Amino acid sequence: MSEHGRGPILLARYLALAWLGLIAYGSLHPFSGWRDTGASPFAFLDGGWPRYWTAFDLLANIAVYLPLGFFLTLAVRRLPGRFTAPLLATVLAATVSFGLEAVQTWLPSRVPSNLDLACNAIGGLVGAALAQWVGPRVFARLIALEQRLIAPIPHAELGLTLLGLWLLVPLSPETLLFGAGDLRQWFGFTSAVPFAAESFIVIEASIAALNALAVGLVVRMLCARLLAACLIVPLFLILGLVVRTLAAAVLIGPGESLAWLTAGARSGLLAGGLLLAIGILLPATPRLILTLLALIAGTVLVNLAPPNPYSMAALATWRQGHFLNFNGLTRLVATLWPFLLLPFLLLATRPRARST
Repeated sequence: MSEHGRGPILLARYLALAWLGLIAYGSLHPFSGWRDTGASPFAFLDGGWPRYWTAFDLLANIAVYLPLGFFLTLAVRRLPGRFTAPLLATVLAATVSFGLEAVQTWLPSRVPSNLDLACNAIGGLVGAALAQWVGPRVFARLIALEQRLIAPIPHAELGLTLLGLWLLVPLSPETLLFGAGDLRQWFGFTSAVPFAAESFIVIEASIAALNALAVGLVVRMLCARLLAACLIVPLFLILGLVVRTLAAAVLIGPGESLAWLTAGARSGLLAGGLLLAIGILLPATPRLILTLLALIAGTVLVNLAPPNPYSMAALATWRQGHFLNFNGLTRLVATLWPFLLLPFLLLATRPRARST
């Protein structure tokens, strides 16, 4: 099979694995208080209709598993048989849901439900059916885009998946703009730098600039042509800002939609934009070195930054209601993203020959 034919399938597999990991984390968060009540992990199957449920819960359970069914179907679409891929994807999605519901038996903060299982299976089925319907057109367009836009580097599909995951980073209000890699909560560290308004603005600007530079250069690495990169790089970063704005408006309040645009954030975006304008013109090796330096420096600064009063207030609102588990998910992605990107940067250094 040619690289053009394998690329979309590899991308679908990476996306399926990433989405599966997000589902597993969201279903078992906060991973604490495990206990054995003596109940069978399969008792929820004949537990009757749940006492407490809302239309939001039903739709959310369907929506969460729809992409999994979609990606799984595309990932295995080369299997023989016209309906093998969607049937297998539906079974796999339902099996994942069944396993996670059973594990929730040992979590006091979670309640396994046969209704959740049914909605998850329906979501997987809808996603699989949608992939079966539009799959050939999706693959044809992906192959065309790959030929025109994606650079011939190893594991480019993994890079695209990581960029997709990065769009979850701006969703977390406890992080500074584009800030990722904060390990302090995991290891119980406290900030080494006390809060002071003047120094905080500099730290906030530096974090925004360094991370914008690193992410923008990763986008540039994946672009086959410089002209395309000059358009795609700023558009992708603008998309991150749109995500940040919409998340603040929906999850915190419309009046807070632009509260993230502080003096430090504005200065950081300006500095990051100027550095990117130079960085994307560099040859591949200096670009890679600059990407690594920006990523590492940005991650170090995130772990040194003092607490942000606005972030803590926003986090208190974010943790309410249906968004508790989503908060844990976005925090996980924001924490791990730089460390997931590093192996990709080290792997994507050899040119990849494309067959026709």
